Amino acid sequence: MAKKCGGCEFQGMPYAEQLKHKEKRVRILLDSFGKVHPIIGMKDPYHYRNKVHAVFDRDRRGNAISGVYQKGTHKVVPVDSCMIEDQKADKIIVTIRGLLKSFKIKTYDEDTQYGLLRHVLIRRGFSTGEIMVVLVTASPVFPSKNNFVKALRKVHPEITTVVQNINDRGTSMVLGTRDVVLYGKGFIEDKLCGCTFRISAQSFYQVNPVQTEKLYGLALEYADLKGDETVWDLYCGIGTISLFLAQKAKQVYGVEIVPQAIDDAKENAKINAIDNAEFFVGKAEEVLPEYYAEYEREHNGETAHADVIVVDPPRKGCDETLLETIVKMQPEKVVYVSCDSATLARDLKYLCANGYEIKMCRGVDQFPQSVHVETCVLLSKLGQ
Repeated sequence: MAKKCGGCEFQGMPYAEQLKHKEKRVRILLDSFGKVHPIIGMKDPYHYRNKVHAVFDRDRRGNAISGVYQKGTHKVVPVDSCMIEDQKADKIIVTIRGLLKSFKIKTYDEDTQYGLLRHVLIRRGFSTGEIMVVLVTASPVFPSKNNFVKALRKVHPEITTVVQNINDRGTSMVLGTRDVVLYGKGFIEDKLCGCTFRISAQSFYQVNPVQTEKLYGLALEYADLKGDETVWDLYCGIGTISLFLAQKAKQVYGVEIVPQAIDDAKENAKINAIDNAEFFVGKAEEVLPEYYAEYEREHNGETAHADVIVVDPPRKGCDETLLETIVKMQPEKVVYVSCDSATLARDLKYLCANGYEIKMCRGVDQFPQSVHVETCVLLSKLGQ
């Protein structure tokens, strides 16, 4: 199956060898900047994904199929169970597929743009066990939706909420912008590093909670907060890192482009009784420079300052405008959490050429069986 879908390039390789391979890749890209410490592996590197996404389509005989896109294509590889996905989520997806015929629900065809069900997204709270099912449809009209949800929950009563997401765009984006709650609260909650988090259909939340605790614990250790710092957390998602930092800092500012994620971040601050975290909607490469320029105007040329800046960008890394502003703000420390060692190396080159040096660097295996590796880096101002 791994060869067909192309997602688990290392499946079949002993786990110890996977870790060696990943650590070597990080070392090749980052050794020139400073010492790379041994990678943090996972005790049980299977069935760790608490977020499972299935594409729905039809085979040549017109039967509904569900699975994943073959790597580099839009051809659906049928999947009933996967070695890295949550097993309960896989079973729920198989049940949904089995219900389609009796409810006369057609799967969506990308070429003809005919059919209703496009994708199913399932999120499961690792510590709470709460389960969210997101049914992504091409139209808001969902015949017999209440009966469909009842039939699904009859088989899987552990489902705590069901959401219909409407994606009527002819794009490759999985989710549309509109959500309709069909059952339950419309979100689930999970616990991570002692905090409770509300997770909505469109919120970013790390898919491997066991390793996320290790990764974020490393980021917190590197930040080494004493209680009087001002911290910026860029690409903050639903506020996971922000709220861990806020427990140790004087003030934390989080920035995230997805409005629903910021709504969740604000709610998560309330849930955890944290009042020293403030959140902004927008692109990090726009929000931080605008804040810097506005602060300068309002304070007669005085420079905006941060003690610590944490970045956890997507695979493309940080925009150069953002890196410029980080350097201008002169934080004592920059903690960079990266999911792509190549773009990390590019951004470190810029920061190290502009007054910073690497103090600590370590990989965390967030995605066992795949080639991907997360890396956490601590940079300090030269001379500190």
